[in-house]
Amino acid sequence: MANSIPPRSSALPADVPERFQRLLATLVRAYIERGEPVSSLWLARESGLDVSSATVRSVLARLEELGLVRQPHTSAGRVPTDQGYRFYVNLLLHSRRPSRAVSELEGRLRRAGGMGELLENVSQELSRASHHMGFAIAPGGQDATLKHMDLVALDSRRVLVVVVSGSGQVTHKVVEVLDAVQPSELTQAANYLNAEFAGLPIAEVRERILERLQEDRALYDRLLARALRLASETLDDVASGTQFFMYGASSLLEAAATDDVKVPLATLRALLAMMEEKHRLVQILSEYLEGPGLTVVIGTEHTEPGLQNLSLVASTYSDSGRQGLIGVIGPTRMRYSRSIAAVDSASRAVTRVLIGDEPGGDPS
Repeated sequence: MANSIPPRSSALPADVPERFQRLLATLVRAYIERGEPVSSLWLARESGLDVSSATVRSVLARLEELGLVRQPHTSAGRVPTDQGYRFYVNLLLHSRRPSRAVSELEGRLRRAGGMGELLENVSQELSRASHHMGFAIAPGGQDATLKHMDLVALDSRRVLVVVVSGSGQVTHKVVEVLDAVQPSELTQAANYLNAEFAGLPIAEVRERILERLQEDRALYDRLLARALRLASETLDDVASGTQFFMYGASSLLEAAATDDVKVPLATLRALLAMMEEKHRLVQILSEYLEGPGLTVVIGTEHTEPGLQNLSLVASTYSDSGRQGLIGVIGPTRMRYSRSIAAVDSASRAVTRVLIGDEPGGDPS
């Protein structure tokens, strides 16, 4: 993990009374739900602490001194700062329990036809559950080896190329060909590719195929040249970088148009630019991981200035000893309890699917 990542403290100063903490948690929840500064009168009535609004004002003044809340203007109530959100999120992380939704989600994900489709489905599930942008990152594939390739004719001019890695990860792509192709030709082509390249690192396979394609084409007959082109077009998706899937970016555009959420357009532009450079966004997201499990990064805790009006909820998942990453990105005023539950459930479900347990089994 990068040394520049700021610490994400889990505790208030030791001398802060419990009622201060309860009032702060109530304030954060109310602001997330309503999007309006929270008044001392409302807190006195709704906190359940049986205290006067004057007492609440005194507590809020102390919380403001600690940097946990702020007052947008003199006559307004208080809103949480990023530190205030951090306190609230750590309460959620400390008290969270495994969701009952894991098995149901696992059942839906098991219907996916391969790793790419699985992670695409996960990003969609996360976006729908959280109402924010969901993403999924495949485990790094630089050390993955090629187990075998299959070439299947969908019709006379479309070929399904299936790549299976040594770890069992499946990637597939439909490639259009200029000349009509026969199933028997594809079988011969697949046999050639597997005989030449099975067992080698996928990145090396891609390099060797590119080298052969650049050599004198007279060295290869039509069948072998076609096999190399089909493999090259598919391996670009496997070996050129980590697979990244995202869904629901429109939710951030909607947030930018909502006054009480306040996601600046500059933030959206920065995020969209990172999406276009997938490797940069993957690198930034991966740097925040503190180890296996769930991670939450809030606003100014981001090292990337362009992300400091957004929050990230992410978790690792396991695939044959390697780790991938899934999560959601949304405004700092997100419903953290909902996003944390969605990401936690999805990471458990994906791990169960990938390690091959029976539905509902224990991944450990």
